[in-house]
Amino acid sequence: MPITRPKSTPRRWLRIALALAVVIGGAGGGFYYWQHRQPALPVGIAFGNGRIEAEEIDIDTKFAGRISEISADAGDMVKAGQVVARMDTRDLSASLKKSQSAVAQAQRAIDEANANVVQQTSMALLAQQELDRATTLVQKGYQTQEVVDQRQQSLDAAAAGLKAAQFRVVEFEHAMEANTHDVELYEVNIADNTLVAPKDGRIQYRIANIGEVLPAGGKVFTTLDISYVYMDVYLPTTEAGKVKIGSDARIVLDAIPQLAIPAKVSFVATQAQFTPKTVETQSERDTLMFRIRAKIDPERLRAHADKVRSGLPGMSYFLLDPKTAWPAQLQGSAGP
Repeated sequence: MPITRPKSTPRRWLRIALALAVVIGGAGGGFYYWQHRQPALPVGIAFGNGRIEAEEIDIDTKFAGRISEISADAGDMVKAGQVVARMDTRDLSASLKKSQSAVAQAQRAIDEANANVVQQTSMALLAQQELDRATTLVQKGYQTQEVVDQRQQSLDAAAAGLKAAQFRVVEFEHAMEANTHDVELYEVNIADNTLVAPKDGRIQYRIANIGEVLPAGGKVFTTLDISYVYMDVYLPTTEAGKVKIGSDARIVLDAIPQLAIPAKVSFVATQAQFTPKTVETQSERDTLMFRIRAKIDPERLRAHADKVRSGLPGMSYFLLDPKTAWPAQLQGSAGP
């Protein structure tokens, strides 16, 4: 006997449709409703979905060492140059003091060498004067040539002593220069063990804690650069080819659908993604996607730094034709 399936009634299909609507609409139904209740976009505007992102900057160690102090935590807003952590630098401080002592010792040696130069200069001057007098007396017959030769030898010895003293000054100056470089090196290394925020931003993660020993390049914090916030979207060939660097854009976040954030196009990919390398058919050409980046103005971001978030989903809209006017819902505002 054949099995007959019960016919689906319109009421049964209605119940299924309602159940699917509840499941699908739970995540983004509010934004979908807001977007589709707005007037249709005019020709000359393209759009795509994405997430707000901010440039991540790692704050890590230059040398291996132990963390001695942490002065910031995840979620904190930090300014460029603000100290966020310090490494243990007792060994470097000891080496610095040793080099500073060497510099002081080299300075004393230079002072002594310069004093010796003055002494040798006086001796050479005296030897020259005695030679001159002896030469004059020989010419008048009051002195022997032997005395003149002795005075010449004394002058040569004084000149040699002066030259040696001058070389000693140069030698000690070079030693002092080398020790001074050591001092500068240790001072730089100690300064580099004080970790500072490279830019204004928010600390996203704290990876290490006080007392931990990290290798060179060990990460301590990850910060978000609040001056570089953007959304990457993907547009098909027909639209991506019309987007220009510097073109006007708008970003609308799911969390604040009533606010259109002014932005500019800062990047247009030169190579398609998500498609085969060799595209031969028209249908494949139509599915080529290019990455477009809409970047929010840094000055606007600085004025609303506390409101910057990373990872929020939304939509980006792009003017393909500069003559096209933004519709009312995308005019933009003073908000971030």
